[in-house]
Amino acid sequence: MRLSRYFLPVLKENPSEAQIVSHRLMLRAGMIKQQSAGIYSWLPLGFKVLRKIENIVHQEQARAGHIPMQMPTLQSADLWRESGRYDGYGEEMLRMQDRHGRDMLFSPTAEELFTDVFRAHVNSYKDLPLTLYQIQWKFRDEIRPRFGVMRGREFYMKDGYTFDLTKEDALHAYNRHLVSYLRTYERMGLQAIPMRADSGPIGGDNTHEFLVLAETGESEVFYDREITDLKFGDRQIDYDNVEQCQAVLEEFTSRYARTDETHDEALFNEVPEERRRVARGIEVGQIFYFGTKYSEAMGATVQGPDGKPGEVHMGSHGIGVSRLLGAIIEASHDENGIIWPEGVTPFHVGIVNLKQGDDEADAACDALYQSFTAAGLEPLYDDRKERAGGKFATMDLIGLPWRITVGPRGLKNGVVELTCRRTGASEELPPEQAVQKIIEIYAPHRVHVF
Repeated sequence: MRLSRYFLPVLKENPSEAQIVSHRLMLRAGMIKQQSAGIYSWLPLGFKVLRKIENIVHQEQARAGHIPMQMPTLQSADLWRESGRYDGYGEEMLRMQDRHGRDMLFSPTAEELFTDVFRAHVNSYKDLPLTLYQIQWKFRDEIRPRFGVMRGREFYMKDGYTFDLTKEDALHAYNRHLVSYLRTYERMGLQAIPMRADSGPIGGDNTHEFLVLAETGESEVFYDREITDLKFGDRQIDYDNVEQCQAVLEEFTSRYARTDETHDEALFNEVPEERRRVARGIEVGQIFYFGTKYSEAMGATVQGPDGKPGEVHMGSHGIGVSRLLGAIIEASHDENGIIWPEGVTPFHVGIVNLKQGDDEADAACDALYQSFTAAGLEPLYDDRKERAGGKFATMDLIGLPWRITVGPRGLKNGVVELTCRRTGASEELPPEQAVQKIIEIYAPHRVHVF
């Protein structure tokens, strides 16, 4: 993509309505535009990152054996009355009627819909275990939407639902999701800590939230510092292996880590004082096991090995896809703008032409652009007739991890300048070596596009 042909409405000044870094930088970088309170248009750059995050979520769900589908955003109130949640969910639910006077709602979550699909098509234990999921827009009518996409009313979310014959099987599904979520977040350059949490209106006894530590987090969190030393890394896990998944759960949840809603001061004080930490966290996902709460209410049964019908054990598992953009920016920025991790960057490398219109510089930039494109990477070529300082400021603001600067002086010596956005370190290399280095950097991130 050439910047002269791209739609990137960057702002030079900080928007007055933005209270936190991610909201401010997303507006300034031309990623979103507010349409009404808590509701945003996703402009090309923001939409591109949103799709990168969504793709990673899909890949890790597929790796764990989970099956994607798509549910409607509008639901019948009848299903929610059947589960007993319609009247008790609260004013966050956007309720409406269609032209025939039927009660409808804009989906805040989809336990009822997935349970309804399951009960209509699955009737034998031989079809279990089963995990179905979607990535879909949701709506919760927050009384005070704020912080941009971090606490909006409309949001993009992955929600998955597990159906198992027994509690033991359902807890393995719970553990399987914990493993897949750890992989998902680390691929995005995040450390998301699983913390014991409150189940809220979803219900259930077993639940963990995944929180990214940040000063602007909405939750106060209490944790053992040792947990921040844990990394899942590139280890290979057999998702069907109960012992392996249970071992990962124990590794990442055995140390104290809780949100303020479930904090236990006495237990926290058992942690050595030098390891106790109190901070703020941004929730980016949550997993639940809630047993037969919905299957019993809605008649979701299967015939067991003994020939008798029984309610399936269920869980739901969510990742805030749109919220993750804000969380990544909160965790990865500096005074000049965003710093995207390689796994989610909208473009792999920026190309800056210091002398647009110079035949040699133009030709060198075009050659770089073609080389990256041929290698399957996406460069962003700033071919505007703009001063160098303005081009550098734009690249820093939008946060591409790597930048190649091309100018007549360097070309006379046969080199271009390769700069790392995170460290600011630069080196001069022949163009073909710069291209090869970028290709090698992104090799671990090159995976099948869903």
